[in-house]
Parts: sequence; C-alpha cells; structure tokens
Amino acid sequence: MSDGTLADVEPSPAHPDADWHADLTAEGPAGDESLARLREVLLQATRHQVWRLRGQLPGAGPVDLEDLAQQAANDALLAVLRQLETFEGRSRFTTWAWKFGVLHAGVAVRRQAWRHREVALPDALPLHDRSPGPEALAEVDQLRRAVEHAIQRDLTPHQRTVALALIVEGVPIDVLAERTGSTRNALYKTLHDARRRLRTSLSASGLLDATTHGSPR
Repeated sequence: MSDGTLADVEPSPAHPDADWHADLTAEGPAGDESLARLREVLLQATRHQVWRLRGQLPGAGPVDLEDLAQQAANDALLAVLRQLETFEGRSRFTTWAWKFGVLHAGVAVRRQAWRHREVALPDALPLHDRSPGPEALAEVDQLRRAVEHAIQRDLTPHQRTVALALIVEGVPIDVLAERTGSTRNALYKTLHDARRRLRTSLSASGLLDATTHGSPR
C-alpha cells in the first residue's frame, strides 16, 4: 500500500459533485448504487490510512487490516450521510468525504491498538525522583512542583483525571471517550477548561507570563 499524501491517493471524481446529494438521497436502485459508489471511495481512504498506521498494530496481518478498513468504511459512510447537509461545495465532494474515511480509520486503529491495554485514570502525576539535581534543573523542578500543586488544588477530580490520562498517560481521546462513556467533544471541553485553570494558577504564581500565555485556543 502507498504511504503517499492525500493528493497522491485520493481518487479522481468520476461522479459530478452536483449529482452526489441527489443520488445519495434517492430511493430505490439509484440510491443504492450511489451509496455503493460512495462506500468504495471511503474504503479506498480507510485502506490507505489503516495500512499507513499499521505500525501501531504489531502482529496484525493483511486480513486483520482489511477487516479494520471495512469496519471503518461502514462507520465513515454513516458519518458522511449524517453530515451530508453540511457539504458546501468548497472542495470536491470526494475530497470532503475522503477525510471522513481517514478520520474513522485512525479511530479504528487506535481502538484496536488499545483494545487489550488498561486505560490508566490517574489522580496525580506519577512519582518521580526528587533528589537534588544540577543547578540548571532547579527552575524546571520548581515548575514541575508548581504544576503538581496546581493540578491537585485547582482542578476538579474529573478535570484532573481527563488531563492526566490524555497528557501524561497518552491515552487517545477517542479511546478515553469510549472507556469512560463520554464523547470527544466533552473531553476536549474538559481538557480546555483544565488547561485554562492551570495557566491561570501558574500565572498567579509568577511562573508564566499572563500576557504571553493567555487562554488556550
């Protein structure tokens, strides 16, 4: 499989953009044919992305990767149909739809990679060696201690758990959403609020310049 860029692998449009919406919402054979055509586009995208990310799935063979690509194509097809009314024609329809395939393939790979891994939901930063170090590390150690204190003091238990799982433990956000029964958007909002609280706390402590480190975007 090629590891090329999106432009290298995206299929050329064999179907006029203006016809996609009408055909996908049509009933009967015409609608079924259009759905099958769209799924083939999405399957090309998911296959490309799954094979590109196959390094995250040691031991997975071609059959496993194809199964992931097929599942992701089904999920992507449903997502495209749900968002069909949002297509504004600013890009080719196949370009717009292709991104759904790439997104859902990435989610499928991450979920499979974490399938048998425990998701750590820590309540505090991991313990570390607090023995004296070189003088050059003094400011770094001071900042770390301040961050630890701010995490414990200024974040809610939920914000603390989400921030540490995503930032420290490196849990993919879609995996964390699935394991905790939440959503990506809810977790993004929680992480945004946690970062804002931490920046406010560190700025008040004089460890961050409040004029430089404003609210996160």
